[in-house]
Amino acid sequence: MKIYKFVFLYFLLFIGCATTVSEKNITNNIVNEFVKNNEKSSYILINIDEQKLIYKSKFRTYTYSISSSVNGLGNKKDSYKTPFGKHIISEKIGEDLPLGAVFKGRKWTKEVMRPIKEEIDIPEDVITSRILWLDGLEEGINKGGNVDSKERFIYIHGTAEEGLIGKPASIGCIRMKNKDVIKLFNRVKENTKVLIYSKNTQYL
Repeated sequence: MKIYKFVFLYFLLFIGCATTVSEKNITNNIVNEFVKNNEKSSYILINIDEQKLIYKSKFRTYTYSISSSVNGLGNKKDSYKTPFGKHIISEKIGEDLPLGAVFKGRKWTKEVMRPIKEEIDIPEDVITSRILWLDGLEEGINKGGNVDSKERFIYIHGTAEEGLIGKPASIGCIRMKNKDVIKLFNRVKENTKVLIYSKNTQYL
């Protein structure tokens, strides 16, 4: 009986490892294909597992810490999850506004908020400094119907909660430190391609 239990446990471990390797390979293939297809232009990679945003220009690579959704990955409307897959920056909003400028409905409220450096989760999701509005490129995945990233108002944006950057904390968007999002805003153009991905490739 002990031998059978051992064999069964080994089988489960083997299947688990094989699945992990397979998912990792699929993720790598998706990222590699995206990079290859955009190697002659600038692009953004957002690694949910590492909570990192990588902007690759023609001349340099920039890496920033981010916060994705505390609810995980998901593309459905009202899920409050970060959407995955291929996107573009459809609109840039907030040029020349002061650091910490607070947005409501993508309009500056004339309020300027000092970023909170401590690990404090305030009740309101305050959008600050700059907005890069994302639009999905994959019909049925992140574009159209109840999975449309742009209609879900998914942004890359500054946040009042800078102390939480580096771990999931948003309700769907990609948060950045205010100085970082201003730098990124000044470097990228509209229609820049963006890939949001995770090793959990069952979604992709």
